[in-house]
Amino acid sequence: MLALLLMALLMALGLATAAPLMAQEEQSTAPYAYRQLDDPAKEEKAQALMETLRCLQCQGQSIADSDAPIAGSMRSLVRERIEAGEDPEAIRRWLIERYGDYVSYAPRITGLTWPLFAVPAALLLLAFLLLRRRFGGKPEQGEGT
Repeated sequence: MLALLLMALLMALGLATAAPLMAQEEQSTAPYAYRQLDDPAKEEKAQALMETLRCLQCQGQSIADSDAPIAGSMRSLVRERIEAGEDPEAIRRWLIERYGDYVSYAPRITGLTWPLFAVPAALLLLAFLLLRRRFGGKPEQGEGT
């Protein structure tokens, strides 16, 4: 009787520890997360677009390279829309509207982002002018004689 009780207790303990491990297995509801399109031309379009879209969970990885669940969902969404005949640029615009400019590796110049593009150009111009003034002027009278 005691052996039977001990065996039941061990089985219950085994099931209790196995449940969290089984819950961690990825159950993707996105059909094209890890499966390519049948049409190679459409898959090439989808792949090119996915490489320009940033994973929202992973820092610095595209959705083509990321293994995060949200990246899988985004890959599937891109492939489904490409399969349906939607233009890749329209898909990009929709994703930017939904997730913001951060999702794209090629940010748009807007009223909010223009300083990010203008400040480096202004600093380069200022450095050029300072260096030209310092080293590019005519020699003063009396120098070199």
